[in-house]
Amino acid sequence: MLKNAGTIDVRTSSKETVVFLSGEIDHHNAAFLRMGIDKLIHEKHPRKLVLDLSSIRFMDSSGLGLIMGRFSLLQTLGGELIVRNPSESIMRICRLAGIERIVKIEKGGKNYENK
Repeated sequence: MLKNAGTIDVRTSSKETVVFLSGEIDHHNAAFLRMGIDKLIHEKHPRKLVLDLSSIRFMDSSGLGLIMGRFSLLQTLGGELIVRNPSESIMRICRLAGIERIVKIEKGGKNYENK
C-alpha cells in the first residue's frame, strides 16, 4: 500500500483491477495518487480499471483531474475506467463537472452513466 494523505490499495481479479482509494483527493496529494495509479497502468496494462472511492472523505477539482487523466490514459491504451462507490457529495461534484457523461460511475449496483 502506498501511503500519504490519500492511500492506494490494489486488488486484481481475472475481470478487473480495482484501485481502492482512501483519505482525501486534493491538490496536496493528487500528484502522489496519480503517479501510483499511472505506474500500475503502465506495468499491468489493465483492460478494466476501477477506482473505488468508497473510502474517500473529500475530493476537490484535483480529484476530477485525476479521474479524467486516468480515463484519457486508459482510453489511449485500449482500456476502460470505472468509478465505483462515490459518496453523494463526490457524486454531486462529478455531476456538476459532467464526468458521468464520459466515465462510467457505479454505486451500489446502480449505474450513473449518462444521467
